[in-house]
Amino acid sequence: MERTVTGPQTAASPLPDVSGLLDGVPRQRELPARAPAPTPAPAAARPSFRPWHLLPTPAGTPFTFAYAALLALTSLVAAWADPALMHTLYQDSSTDVAHLVRTPVLVLLASALWIAGGIVSPYAAAFVLVLTALERRIGGARAACVFLAGHVLATLATEVPVGLAVLFGHLPDTSLHRLDYGISFGVAASIGALSGLLTPWVRWPLLTLVASQLVNDLIAFQDPLTNWGHLIALTLGIAGWPLVRRWRLPAVSPVSV
Repeated sequence: MERTVTGPQTAASPLPDVSGLLDGVPRQRELPARAPAPTPAPAAARPSFRPWHLLPTPAGTPFTFAYAALLALTSLVAAWADPALMHTLYQDSSTDVAHLVRTPVLVLLASALWIAGGIVSPYAAAFVLVLTALERRIGGARAACVFLAGHVLATLATEVPVGLAVLFGHLPDTSLHRLDYGISFGVAASIGALSGLLTPWVRWPLLTLVASQLVNDLIAFQDPLTNWGHLIALTLGIAGWPLVRRWRLPAVSPVSV
């Protein structure tokens, strides 16, 4: 039976009309491409403050540890030996003009084996704390160079003028013979060098405190030659800031010890 189609005729389509069906299917929303999350950079190693780093150790600060042990030994000898023997040893180790002319290398080294005032001297404590901190920042060999440079140069800066003054008749011949030994010049130079490796809020109070004490000692005029040597040694350490800053070990921060 044929079906009669009424109304306007349309062209036959080869495919069935499914547009109405597609309208009911939800479309998948296209998400924008996400940029990959940045990988967090590893946090820089920040050395934390450790109280035991204030003291020397055989592995961490071998130069300071060995030198401090040697100074402790010589201090014990000085405390228990016969006073007459110690006076002779001090005289033979003195960096006065007479000894510097005859055996300069020997007395410059021997004078650094003793602590003026013994193990209870403030310079003994300063040696341990300052040299430990300095060696942790620039290494043992370089810390030794700073210490010895201050010890030798400050000694020559104070004794050479005395020798010249005696030569030209401005001082008596007795000025050529005086007791001059100890580690204080090396410690003062090390303080000056170490301050250049610290942050400003630590550096300037430290220098102010040390310099004011040295100036007060000079004003007291009890031992002006040695007191001038301390100020000279401190200045030498400060003058070495560009060098010690180039020597700074990369693993040590400016404020850690």
